[in-house]
Amino acid sequence: MLDYFLTDEHKMIRDMAKTIADEVVRPVAAEYDRSGEFPWPVVEKMAEAGLFGVYIGEEYGGVGADDRTMNMVLVTEEISKACGGIALAFAGTALGTLPIIIAGSDEQKAKYLPAIAAGKRLAAFALTEPQAGSDAAGIRTTAIRDGDHYVLNGIKQWITNGGDAEVYTVVVMTNPEKGPRGASTLVVEKGTPGFSFGKEEDKMGIRASSTRELVFEDCRVPVENLLGREGTGFITAMKTFDASRPGVGAQALGIAQGALDLAVDWAINRKQFGSPVSSFQGLRFLLADMAMQVEAARALIYATSRHIDGNPKDRSTIYSAMSKCFASDVAMRVTTDAVQVFGGSGYMRDYPIEKFMRDAKITQIYEGTNQIQREEISRILIGEHISGQS
Repeated sequence: MLDYFLTDEHKMIRDMAKTIADEVVRPVAAEYDRSGEFPWPVVEKMAEAGLFGVYIGEEYGGVGADDRTMNMVLVTEEISKACGGIALAFAGTALGTLPIIIAGSDEQKAKYLPAIAAGKRLAAFALTEPQAGSDAAGIRTTAIRDGDHYVLNGIKQWITNGGDAEVYTVVVMTNPEKGPRGASTLVVEKGTPGFSFGKEEDKMGIRASSTRELVFEDCRVPVENLLGREGTGFITAMKTFDASRPGVGAQALGIAQGALDLAVDWAINRKQFGSPVSSFQGLRFLLADMAMQVEAARALIYATSRHIDGNPKDRSTIYSAMSKCFASDVAMRVTTDAVQVFGGSGYMRDYPIEKFMRDAKITQIYEGTNQIQREEISRILIGEHISGQS
């Protein structure tokens, strides 16, 4: 793999995550995939290694905020090489924490970030609803002001870390008549009266990650839990996605790299017609194409992450969308081809490769489907072109 001019700190974080992936995650990945249980013992090891603090500032117990996106990407990639589902305990917490980092007050950051950085509390982000997936502006969960509290009513769907996280950043409508300008973001803690969870979803892939509905029934949340001002929730959500989509790309990248590694090893050791299958040109070309796609995805994700960290005041929407879209498409192609390399064995659950293919699919869907990413990319391209001509 190219060095990409990683700093010593980047390499230390990457190597620590790789150690956790190889020694802790990989040996239990198949077990958690079968059971669908949340991997708490693995989470504890991640916490002990300090991984949950890599995207949080030193003043709140993390390792620093200057390279938070790059740090998050490096950890997500390494853990995802071993298991894309288990990686979501980390990546989903980062997603849920970003709105606090982006829009939270100093008091809110001091209240929530230290425990998250220490891995004592996981976080989750709640935007999607039964009628509002890609149409994020169509959310219906309301939070009506009542004195010094908001009263929440509604349902959030398919929430990563749902039920296991303790801190939820929830996008709600505080002024439904204003449409997207009436959205706000609240922090809701697990255990708040009126806040409950639906059943855990039975998923095709990422089965080690918990996915549940969040149910709010006259749930009273203190006004002090409002992130930023009323009406800025949609902006906070979009800024969150700008920062988090390279993380989805990194998950896809890790899944693709893990599948490629398995495919190369299989090709070298599997014999047909008296020779390793790696001796057949058709298969060698397939591996070469897989490797080129993976490295191209890595280059885009790393460049985008550096851009975000180096230009915190700039919107990185187009590059974040490209990173997520391109890498997840690569993950789906590479894992499908990796199953092909394994032949009939690749279709059997006795071998690990089919899991990578199942885990890859979701990266094309969540945090905005790849069709939505292409809409976003093309809209910005066309808008910039028109602006340049005026």
